[in-house]
Amino acid sequence: MPFSHTWELAGKFPDILTDEVVGKSASALFDDVKALFKKVIDEKLLTANAVIGIFPANSINEDIELYDENGEVLMTLNHLRQQLDKKGNTPNFCLSDFIAPKDSDIQDYMGAFAVTTGINIEPLISAFEADHDDYNSIMIKTVADRLAEAFTELMHFKLRTELWSYSSEAFDNNQLIQEKFDGIRPAPGYPSCPEHSEKEKLWDLLNVEKNTGMTLTSSFAMLPTASVSGWYFANPDAKYFGVAKINQAQLENYAKRKGISLEQAEKLLSPNLE
Repeated sequence: MPFSHTWELAGKFPDILTDEVVGKSASALFDDVKALFKKVIDEKLLTANAVIGIFPANSINEDIELYDENGEVLMTLNHLRQQLDKKGNTPNFCLSDFIAPKDSDIQDYMGAFAVTTGINIEPLISAFEADHDDYNSIMIKTVADRLAEAFTELMHFKLRTELWSYSSEAFDNNQLIQEKFDGIRPAPGYPSCPEHSEKEKLWDLLNVEKNTGMTLTSSFAMLPTASVSGWYFANPDAKYFGVAKINQAQLENYAKRKGISLEQAEKLLSPNLE
């Protein structure tokens, strides 16, 4: 579906292939992308690189401390709590809620990952553009993006069932798409952890550039663009949510916890300010 939406073809796959309005165009696009996928695989045109890690962790209010093998603090991740007027007994979530508090005397864990399928994509794009083939230039970028998401799914599956082994699964494909499994993998910059600069900590934690070739721009965008990074939470109660708007007091608290100026915090969190 995300692939179809890139080409402004709205609809649910595979029903979109027989849709009365867009079915013909969607089917032709699908045939083209299958041919390009085959070319990518047969000629090994794209390389997939990934690095993941699992670390001892505990929470302190809205922060999460990560520890080394000696129990020393490696780094502190700063998160934000929802400030919504909810009905009933639904709490305002923070990602730190899904890690055992430090004063609980429970040694908890969390993970981190960085995945890319675009390390050697630029020569492919350049070759298509040199031939004035804008269609396949866009197509190879889209294919790489979809492969990055698929690789992210694969690594998360391996983490749950092999590397961390906290989940015994027998889900069909539809259940996997619906994320019936335990645990989440939120990414810095997304609704539950909207502050992009936390990616710098992830890069340091996993030595991402050395291990994958991925880099960060000055505005914390990932290069290559066919890349995904984020945090692993294994807590069965962990769920995705949006922090939404925060108030001035919360902004000041975040700046203090992160050790940055209020002006920096305002810039980093401008989309979330009231």
